[in-house]
Amino acid sequence: MPPNVPRFIAIASGKGGVGKTWLAITLSHALARAGLRILLFDADLGLANVDVQLGLAPRLDLGSVISGRATVAGAVTQFGIAGFDVLAGQSGSGGLSGLSAGSLEALLIRIRDETTKYDAVLVDLSAGIDRTVRRISAWSDVLLVVATEEPTSLTDAYAVLKLQNLDRPDGTPQIVVNQAQSIAAGQQTYSTLRRASVAFLQREPRLAGVIRQDSKVRDAIRHQTSLLLRHPNCIAAQDVEALARNCLED
Repeated sequence: MPPNVPRFIAIASGKGGVGKTWLAITLSHALARAGLRILLFDADLGLANVDVQLGLAPRLDLGSVISGRATVAGAVTQFGIAGFDVLAGQSGSGGLSGLSAGSLEALLIRIRDETTKYDAVLVDLSAGIDRTVRRISAWSDVLLVVATEEPTSLTDAYAVLKLQNLDRPDGTPQIVVNQAQSIAAGQQTYSTLRRASVAFLQREPRLAGVIRQDSKVRDAIRHQTSLLLRHPNCIAAQDVEALARNCLED
């Protein structure tokens, strides 16, 4: 029987401050609640903070894997209360960005080979569109592009879509609108991106989900825990659960 092949879901934004890491954490939890074996891989180059948002203190991290001091499995930290695992990044190290193209390819192959116990690996990418972010986006099976209604967020999200179109012409990136005033407002934000993509890229990204603004999100982050643990019935939690169901249907 062939080994399990996990599905790699990259989460990108172009612009920082749109809730990308929070979404990666909460979506990981939602998929774990649905019965999937999930690894959350913090690939943020300079501001890795998945472990901080979850109150974890990993002994080993991505830097340990890059240096060869640990296997992927050896560097994983269990977030047992939520039922998923975390491969922490190395904040401020620039570890991934400093890798040569060949070393990055070797690392990605190694990560894919050493994560066969999981059903899905969610990759929290750093904000921006540098070489490493582009390569991991194109390498992943699914690209979720997180945007808000802010004009700068829309511009940067479109830049991610444009580069993905160049790097992986056969890919179909999906849009997640975060911090929306309402479902209708989120759908309007998506329509703006969709129109630009169709007009200039001849591609139509799908709307994966709309996450509404919710004060409970800030409270969960402040308490360094998952929203689905602290406020499982709030509107943002419901919206992420709906996003998870959409991911499962793909």
